[in-house]
Amino acid sequence: MLLKHTSIEIFLAILSLRLDCLHIVISLSRSSYALGQIKRSCEAAFEKTAPVRPPPGFTFRDFSTNRLRECLPMERNYQNAVTFLLGRRRSFRPKWNGTKSMNVARIKGWLQQLGHSDRDLDDLNVIHVAGTKGKGSTCVFAASILQAYGRRAGFPRKIGLYTSPHLRCIRERIQINSTPISEELFAKYFYEVLDTLSYHTLEDRTAKDVPRYLQFLALLSFHVFIRERVDGAIYETHSGGESDATNVVQHPVVTGITTLGMDHVELLGPSIGDIAWHKAGIFKAGSPAFSVLQDSSAATLMLQQRASEKDVALEFVTVNNALPLDSPALQPQVQRVNCSLAIALVGNFLETRTHGSLTWSDIRQGIEQFSWPGRFQHIPDGNNHWFLDGAHNLLSMQKAAQWFSQTSLEMQSQTPSLARILIFAHNSQRDGSALLKAVAASLQEGGIHLDHVIFTTYEVRQNETKNGFEGTERVREDYAKVWTAINPVVKSSVKSTIEEALVLASDIGNQGSGMHALVTGSLYLVGGALDLLESRTSTTASKHSPSQES
Repeated sequence: MLLKHTSIEIFLAILSLRLDCLHIVISLSRSSYALGQIKRSCEAAFEKTAPVRPPPGFTFRDFSTNRLRECLPMERNYQNAVTFLLGRRRSFRPKWNGTKSMNVARIKGWLQQLGHSDRDLDDLNVIHVAGTKGKGSTCVFAASILQAYGRRAGFPRKIGLYTSPHLRCIRERIQINSTPISEELFAKYFYEVLDTLSYHTLEDRTAKDVPRYLQFLALLSFHVFIRERVDGAIYETHSGGESDATNVVQHPVVTGITTLGMDHVELLGPSIGDIAWHKAGIFKAGSPAFSVLQDSSAATLMLQQRASEKDVALEFVTVNNALPLDSPALQPQVQRVNCSLAIALVGNFLETRTHGSLTWSDIRQGIEQFSWPGRFQHIPDGNNHWFLDGAHNLLSMQKAAQWFSQTSLEMQSQTPSLARILIFAHNSQRDGSALLKAVAASLQEGGIHLDHVIFTTYEVRQNETKNGFEGTERVREDYAKVWTAINPVVKSSVKSTIEEALVLASDIGNQGSGMHALVTGSLYLVGGALDLLESRTSTTASKHSPSQES
């Protein structure tokens, strides 16, 4: 059935009645007004021509426009699962209004619908990590070190890891023993969750909508880890802590706080103290907590205050001086900080759960096996060298620029007349111009003179399906204007795709003695660049020294 309303085209098809549930697919306009028109048109069409009648008593009036989105008939495969999840992303970030969010309560309710109790979550043996910078790296370090111990001691045998965002593949967010779950396993558990929640939503007219993107992924990770019987699970929060979807865990084994900075201020509050308050929301009575040393005294005081209120033993961790000096993964100083926190978290986990302890052999193996692509990653390509970091907030951008400056200058003796290039793309609610100014200032402070700046989009190649980030073409032009105001001497270019940006940088290097290019601003940019670079360079030539998150 094809319906038209003014400029809106709606494709509506009845697929089946399954679990007494009417499934609908709709190509939706983003306009709330248009959604209202869709709702009325669908109702009228069904009254006249619906080929399959709904269950008795069911009408379209029972659906909010949001609930129309959730009813997607689909082939039960991995790709359609990903498509559904992408459709659940917010187009904007909600603002914090100073009141306690119901997010955690809703996650708990959905888990109960899936048949999972608080005891099931406790049995996961969770290490919970929040922060602004480095929480992803800390989680990966912890998983790698814990896995090294498990191989020696026999426990834990299965380690779950939940991180966000992903670099190239959504399955990276949900890993078991440092490997993303398979497409088959992802699809299997995705549809178990979707079927169960859809059934409860239609059975209970007062039920809330199907979870949004991050809520769904957190739910899916809990469901996967419980069904797969992991012995330990390491969870990275999304952006906050107190109201984060992952904070449904009431009895973590241990919690950790990485470096705090000013990010997500609309969601978490206007000051560093507010941000620290939210992050410390993962503290739980009876579970010890560890934090890296914070730059802000206000953040430190707030962490201590919340720990006291929650009756939590909080310990601040300094850089472990026994860490190896020759490890590529630890070359950026910030990674030594993150690794030190990970060692403290894993050490406490083992004392609590096994009465065992780490050896330096476990730690060294964990560091050697650490892999976190797209964070502090260096890829040699002949005389051209690519430095990739998915930094996308002020603190991370400064760290990425410092790492690039130090590494590039150390390598300068090999090719003294090389060109230095910045490839930048960023499209979010953050102030991208502020990020660009921050990286420019940090590079200058690090002694780096740029020869060229290239602004691009998140599109990898021409004529490929759009990735859903509209407006990046306009944004790159705006960044070029900002750069002209920052440094009118250094030439800038704008390119429509990541591939074109890399080709231009390569050409500049090939015309001279080579180049060093810093690729940063977004994990979407870095993920696309990695796809292109790995397709043309030997995988054995890649050298990682990863970090970062959002």
